Amino acid sequence: MDYQQKLAEKLTILNERGDGVLIRMNYIKKTCADPKTRLSLLTDKAMEPAIKYINKKFPNIDFRGNIQNLTGIQRQKSEVLAATTSYYDSFLDVIEFRDHVYELLNTIDACQCFFDIAINFDFTKNYLDLIITYTSVIITLSRIDDKKALVGMFNCAHEMTNGSSDPSYPRLGQMFVEYEHPWKKLTEEFGPHTRSVTAALLSLRMVYPRRNLPAEQWRSAQLLSLLSAPAAMLDPACCDTMACEYLSMEVMERWIIIGFLLCHSSLNTNQASQELWKMALQSGLFLVLTRDEVLNIHKVSEDLFVSIKGYSKRVADIKECREHAILNSGAMHRERRHFLRGAMKELFKILEDEPGLLGPKALFVFMALSFSRDEVLWLVRHSENMPKIKTPEDYIDNQMAELMFHMEKLRGLMTKYNHVVQRYHVQYLAQFDALVLNDTIQNIYVCPEEESVLMTSFVSTLSALSIKQVENKEEFDFRALRLDWLRLQAYTSVNKAPLPIKEYPDLAKVMNLIQFHTRMVDSVEELLQDTSELSILGYYPRVFEKMFSQSSEEMTMKRYLMAFPAVCSHFSQCGHPLCPEETEAMEKRSLHLCVTFLEQIAKQTSSVVLEICAEQCNLNDQLQAKHCAEAISAARHRKQKKPVPKKGEVQKEKPGAESLRKDRAVVTNVDKMHLMLTELCSCYSLCSDFIVFDHIVVPTEFLLSHLEIRLSEIIVRMANYNQTTQEIARPSDLLAGLRAYTASLHSLSSYINVDITRLVKNILLQQTQPLDSRGGQTITTIYTNWYLESLLRQASNSIIVHCPTMQCFVNQATDNEPSFRAEEFSDVLELQALAELIGPYGLKFLSENLMWHITSQVSELKKLVIENMDVLVQMRNNFDNPEEMANLKKRLTGGENVLKRMTIIGVILSFRSMAQDNLKDVLKKHCPYLIGPMECLRDFISPETDIKVTLSVFELASAAGLTCDIDPALVAAIRSMQTDNTSLDEEYKLSCLLLVYIAVSLPTLALDPNSFYSREHGGHNNNIHCLATAINQLAAAMFTVQNKNIEQHLKEFLLLASSTLLQLGQNVEKMESKNRDSIYLLLHGIVEESPFLNQDMLESCFPYVLLRNAYREVYRSYIVTLG
Repeated sequence: MDYQQKLAEKLTILNERGDGVLIRMNYIKKTCADPKTRLSLLTDKAMEPAIKYINKKFPNIDFRGNIQNLTGIQRQKSEVLAATTSYYDSFLDVIEFRDHVYELLNTIDACQCFFDIAINFDFTKNYLDLIITYTSVIITLSRIDDKKALVGMFNCAHEMTNGSSDPSYPRLGQMFVEYEHPWKKLTEEFGPHTRSVTAALLSLRMVYPRRNLPAEQWRSAQLLSLLSAPAAMLDPACCDTMACEYLSMEVMERWIIIGFLLCHSSLNTNQASQELWKMALQSGLFLVLTRDEVLNIHKVSEDLFVSIKGYSKRVADIKECREHAILNSGAMHRERRHFLRGAMKELFKILEDEPGLLGPKALFVFMALSFSRDEVLWLVRHSENMPKIKTPEDYIDNQMAELMFHMEKLRGLMTKYNHVVQRYHVQYLAQFDALVLNDTIQNIYVCPEEESVLMTSFVSTLSALSIKQVENKEEFDFRALRLDWLRLQAYTSVNKAPLPIKEYPDLAKVMNLIQFHTRMVDSVEELLQDTSELSILGYYPRVFEKMFSQSSEEMTMKRYLMAFPAVCSHFSQCGHPLCPEETEAMEKRSLHLCVTFLEQIAKQTSSVVLEICAEQCNLNDQLQAKHCAEAISAARHRKQKKPVPKKGEVQKEKPGAESLRKDRAVVTNVDKMHLMLTELCSCYSLCSDFIVFDHIVVPTEFLLSHLEIRLSEIIVRMANYNQTTQEIARPSDLLAGLRAYTASLHSLSSYINVDITRLVKNILLQQTQPLDSRGGQTITTIYTNWYLESLLRQASNSIIVHCPTMQCFVNQATDNEPSFRAEEFSDVLELQALAELIGPYGLKFLSENLMWHITSQVSELKKLVIENMDVLVQMRNNFDNPEEMANLKKRLTGGENVLKRMTIIGVILSFRSMAQDNLKDVLKKHCPYLIGPMECLRDFISPETDIKVTLSVFELASAAGLTCDIDPALVAAIRSMQTDNTSLDEEYKLSCLLLVYIAVSLPTLALDPNSFYSREHGGHNNNIHCLATAINQLAAAMFTVQNKNIEQHLKEFLLLASSTLLQLGQNVEKMESKNRDSIYLLLHGIVEESPFLNQDMLESCFPYVLLRNAYREVYRSYIVTLG
């Protein structure tokens, strides 16, 4: 008979089912209470009359007589039915669960089962859990405000759709009415079960008081210390009540308080019950029913007992316990947390150093985790519902991070060395437990067949274990054995059992020990979950965030902050199949909390790192050559008579003075920052990654992301670009600062395992693009804008002169002081620094912007050619007729404009050429083996090579800064100018006439006094020497696009230019011939720079003697001084 009751199986199944129903009820309560998630029908104005009527008449609703009140439901009956079905079914689950619980509790009472937590632990625990779960379901159900409306609306819609009420509706309605005052009804229901419940609760007398001790007694007993008895360090941690040692205090208090509320009669008749109950009441103010749903234990107890006659003393006890809890419980739990922080740290350090101890001392780990979890949960539920007291600091813990950190560390240690624990306990089970169990069985006088079969199977299962199974990594599964032990407890706990368990405590002790050892072999993860999961924090996000904020303000807690995001990985384990909707919401909340914490940690860490980098950058800046002038001047004056320092004048310290210390105890700001960085980086040691639901979270990636964003901003800020005043940092200064930051950043690798090289590459590569990954400006954009808007704009107006001799731009001497010195931004050093900073990609972007300006000038040149087309055609045909040319020249307009625009193009191309040359030098330094093959490939190209191949090779070479006969970027820019309206022949004609226009306009340059050739600069003061670059590169690009012979057309240009310049020589007017020699040199410069013209071609149309005389005249006027 007893075997067929299936008490063990029913308890197991109903507890699992009850958890799901409870979570479902809590979810419905939260959904109905939140305006965002509340069912839209409940807030619909059209439904208000129906909802009011249902709530008023529930459960006896007249669906036919008062149809006018239910018209809203009548109109939307199908929508109402669909929306409320899941709620209705969930409430039916409660009825079904209640029926099964009633049946099982009555059966257990009929069997007069024996309960003792120290003997039949699993049977007693399952029994008490079921009672508490059932009570929690009923209490949570009673707190759902909209339950009547939901059920009534469903039944109305059902009746209107099907013509009859749902069969379960009467029972459901009756249950809602009965549980209007849930505690009163529950105490009535549990009256018959008082004997069994009280017996089970009283078995906690030996367990709960021992666990509920103040921290002073824990400390004096050296609880959780492996060092208290060094000689016994290798002895296995064993006791008669293994599972009770790590049983949650919160669970026991829930059993005691709710159990005695349901079966309160024993409080008046049994002194032991009263003492246990009062001890639990003094421990705190709130108990968790489920999730964040709490029970105000003193208020609920007082409200219940006030209404019962003869309980005035109990009410007085409750008030006394409440006062005691308010005064003492906060401080007691604070001291416990303080003790546990030290004990957990010591335990972890020892086990980390000697992981082999995890085998014999595994119990210590689970005890430590369970104790710590109890304290965390106590603080969480009391922080959210903090009472008004004089010492609120007892409910605030800014060191919670440390306790949670060590919990995570111990969890990680058990997971990492699971094989050690497994190996130890497999041997323990096979070579000790099996033998002890066999001896115990032999001492049993009467053993029925069913019990005998079970116990024999235990011995045979354990005896069959061997160390080879562990070495072969076989999967172990002892769930069947543990379920059989639960069955055996049920069989032997009933009244008049053939083998009563209470008479064989040794069998119970051995089997409880075996159960713990089997869990060490096959379900360490599950046990870790039972003793240390903190998923409750997911339901208290405000408290959780506040704890993080408080801990992050403490310098000593920064190394433990990673515990907060790591705890978010627990949240995925608290879901239940009966409430999948809750899991989705919890996933979003978990990820939000996890990301928030990691962002905050990363933000703090990156701020400290970049502060250190900024300090190092400042120190590095003091060593720059630009600051040495003062030191040189001071050294020079030392030899002379030392001047008397002015009063109050502070002598400037030399670089390195900050490293001199008289006392090491004096802490500098940098010392503080390094200490903080050490603390923050230590927290990253908790784990390299963890999983939150299905997301793999890598904490260091958040740090790298923050560093990337902040460093990108800093690099742009270091450029000091002011668009209004057009001020900007020199590229070499920015490069020096960037190198100082990079060198300092690399020191981060000694604190934490992060790839700084990858980070720096990512950041610098983004800076070579027009916009970074977040759409912000980069130094490429900034320097491109500055060189175009400031340097080249002034060079176009001849305020700044291109100086080929020094390979830079220089300022002209003017009355106004220049806003910047051009050579400080355009010499070889600066342009090499620019190439280092923005790289080939950045220079390509710069080139594209330069080409845009060139094409706008070419467009204007074409317009001028079109205006003078007839004259230019005639001049092209009559260039050898001086008289005709003179007449035609008078009709030609805009010659100066053409030369001005060509000069601007030349200045832009000269700057680009300088930038390209410096890029080549930088790349040769960085990757010589890449540049060599590119040069060979470029040199391999001949005029006969297909133009597409030529341009492809030149594009490759140009990207590396190599000089090419034809500029591929200019070719692409000219090609992009072509429109459908103009034919290729027309474009070709315009190109030819443009060269004619330039050639016949050259003599007008002699009229400009700034056309004088400067030997110092190696060019003309009005930048007309840049015409050579412009004519050669523009002609090459235009005729490449039109697929014409470049050399032939440049020869034609040379002929025309020579002819017009020779005519200049015949002019005897002093004004026109003043700068004639300088203009002759321009012609020589065009040939010198051209890859398509040579000196023989020039001499055939322009006498070399004129060039020689021109050079002599120009250089004669240059004064040479010799020192």
